[in-house]
Order: sequence, then C-alpha cells, then structure tokens
Amino acid sequence: MSKIPFGPTYDEMAHPSHIDPQIRKKALLGKANELDPINLFNINWRDEENQVHKIVLPREMTGVEANIVVLLGKYFPSGSHKVGPAYSTLIEGCVDQTIIPGKHTILGPSTGNFGIGVSYICNLMKYDSIVIMPDNMSKERYERIKKYGAKLDLTPGTESDVILTLERTFELKKDPKNRSLAQFELLPNYRFHRHVTGTACIDAVQGIGNGRIACFTSAPGSAGTLAAGDQIKQVFPDAKVVALEPYECSTLMNGGRGQHRIEGIGDKMCTLIHNVLNTDFICLIKDEESVQGLKIIHDGTDILVEAGVKRETALAMKELFGVSGICNIIGAIKMAKYLKLGPNENVVTIATDGFDRYDSVLEDLSRRYLETENFVLRRWFRDDFLQTSTDFIADYRPWSQKLKLFEQKEKDWLKFGYSQEYLDSMKEMKFWDDEYQKIYHYDELIKKMREE
Repeated sequence: MSKIPFGPTYDEMAHPSHIDPQIRKKALLGKANELDPINLFNINWRDEENQVHKIVLPREMTGVEANIVVLLGKYFPSGSHKVGPAYSTLIEGCVDQTIIPGKHTILGPSTGNFGIGVSYICNLMKYDSIVIMPDNMSKERYERIKKYGAKLDLTPGTESDVILTLERTFELKKDPKNRSLAQFELLPNYRFHRHVTGTACIDAVQGIGNGRIACFTSAPGSAGTLAAGDQIKQVFPDAKVVALEPYECSTLMNGGRGQHRIEGIGDKMCTLIHNVLNTDFICLIKDEESVQGLKIIHDGTDILVEAGVKRETALAMKELFGVSGICNIIGAIKMAKYLKLGPNENVVTIATDGFDRYDSVLEDLSRRYLETENFVLRRWFRDDFLQTSTDFIADYRPWSQKLKLFEQKEKDWLKFGYSQEYLDSMKEMKFWDDEYQKIYHYDELIKKMREE
C-alpha cells in the first residue's frame, strides 16, 4: 500500500471505473479486511459493476405513485457515507501540507457517523485522532469509534447539543498539534457530496420513471449531503431540494431547539457549508415516526407483506436503514404527496447508514412502549408511511425566507471567527461554484503526491 497512500481523487470517488484497474481489483478484494488501507479506494456509492447502491421502495410501502429512490450508505467502508467527507477533508489537508503525518492529531466533531468515519480514515492513513461528540448517543457508535482506535472526548447532551462539541473543538484547536476535520464548516464536505453524491443521485434514476429527479430530500446534520442538490439542479434545474428537520428541533424553520431522537441530524444551527440558495422547502419530521418506522422495517416483515410488499423485498430491507434514513424516506413520501408527483416521476433520498448501529435505539423504543406487537406495528405503518400527512412543509424559495437562514447562519458562525464579509459572499451562487471547482485542483495534487 506504500505506493498509493493518498487514496482516490474526487473523480475516482464519483466514477470508480476511472481507478486504475489493478488498484480497483485490489480494493474490491480488500473489502474482506476493512482495515486494509486499500479500502480508501472503496469510498464511493458503487458496486462491483459500478452501479449505484440503491433501492426503489415498493409503492405498497410508500403509498404514493412516485418512485422513491434511496441511495444506500451502508456499503461504504465503515458502514456510512460520512467516511467520504472525512477522507476528503483529511486528504485536502494532506496535499495542502497543513496536516502532517506524525505531527498532527486529527479532531472529528460529530454526533456519530462522521466521528466513525474520521476514526476509520485516520486508522487507514495512520493519524492519531480524537472524536468529540455528545455523551448520550447510541452505544454502538462509541464502540465503533473505539474499535478504529480513536480517543473519545464527550460533551454533555444529545444530538441537539452538538454546539457544545463545536465549542470543545474550538478549544482543542488552540493546541497547534491538533487539526480539525470540521464537517460543519469546511468545504471538502460540500465538495464531496456535490460531486460524488450528486453524481450518484443523477445516475441512480437512469432507467427509472422518466429518468429525471423531481425532488431530492435530505435531513441536514452538517448539511453536506444537501450539496448533492446543487449538482442535481445543474442537470435537472426544476428539481426541488428539501431540507428535513426534526419537528422537535426545527431550527431552520422557526428557531426551534428541542431535544430529539433522530441521530445525525437537527443540530440546532444553520451550518456554514449549507448552501441555502438551493434549499427550496423545509419539511419537519417527528422523531418518533422515524424510530417507529425503523422498527417496522426491521421487525415488521409480516406487516409489510400483508400490505403487498414481496417478502423477499421486505427481508432485504431489514438491514438497509438507520433512523435518519427512515426520516429521509418519510420526508420523500411527504414531498411526493405535497408536489403531487405521478408514477413517472422520481424522488431521491439518502440512507446515511444501515441498521447495524441502532439495536440500542429499538431497545429503548421497547422500554418506552407497553406493547410493540404486530397490531401496534400495523397502526404505525399506516400512520407513519401510508397516511403520513403533508403538514409542516414551508416554501423557502422566496428571498425573504432565505434571508432568515442567512441570519441564522450569522448568529451561529460569527462567534467562531468568520467575518460578515465571508458570510455575505455565500449569498451568491458564485461562491459555491468556485468552491466546487476546486475539486479539479485537488485531484491534480492528489495524483501528483500519489506518484511520488
């Protein structure tokens, strides 16, 4: 592996068929040992045939005519697509020579999946790492981070208290040996998702319905995934991009800052890398519906079969989604209804990870309910999927609405040293396009250093 320590370019992550065939073959074989550094070349949305990992949800489950196409993040190394922005942020620092092996410790502020990605990438690229995250997340996340060798620095609270992790990271950054892969504010996260995830979304709908994307839904944690919408709009200008928030923590819609159970999203802020210019709607999803939905998919196979879903499909879905993935699916169903999309139209969304880190979430659900028998699951399936409402959807296309988001961004980020001038520059699409164009610069640097 010493000859290829720097991993893939942005182009190779978007199109793994562009990887040197011998390296691609080694990477695919390397999946058997996830700690083999060759797995850096498996950071992409594609299978061995270069097809996007996805599922088109059965209409018997969604209750809508439109096709709901879900990209599956569980097939990424470490089990989540968050490994992509973790790698992109680290590799840009490497080629810029602001992150030096043996000299710097990597900081990963997170509520879970990004922290797992940071710990995994640092294991492969031989950096020490510290993951800063709230102390009340699912235990599977802590276990995975420690398995990959990172140290944990826990701050009080849950998903909605992520601002404390940012404040802690801000303090740790004062030590010159520490370098932060700050997913909420550094643009490699945006670049990865706009180029790699956006390209995968566009390719995923080919041969499905009219082959176009009518709507893209994603719940912002860092808001990195929403950047895929910028790429989608380049190809399908009429596509609607929808940010999903927990009903209990509706910061973008109305400043809400409550606690909630959808790990990975709803972090009480408008993140710095959120391009609000391309956010068309904001839709609120109740956290309990997302957790109940996970229970239905994982343990309610018979309920789905009763509704007309093929048993083979129902069984195949059991391990594909986490809580935020269910949130994204419910949001996709809501928007298909709201936009009155027909059978030839496609809504695309993302499952960040799979079920493997959520056993404890369903254990908690069982503790909170007296019964979760099939008759209960049957009611949840009807209410949360088939008959989900179009309540709590707001149109954010008017400039007056976008100004609210810019004001929220100023409130969140001026205190961390960003200037008003810098924040104002984000009000023009030129800012985002210029940042995106840097992928070509970094691809050349990565290839050059890989050859040395």
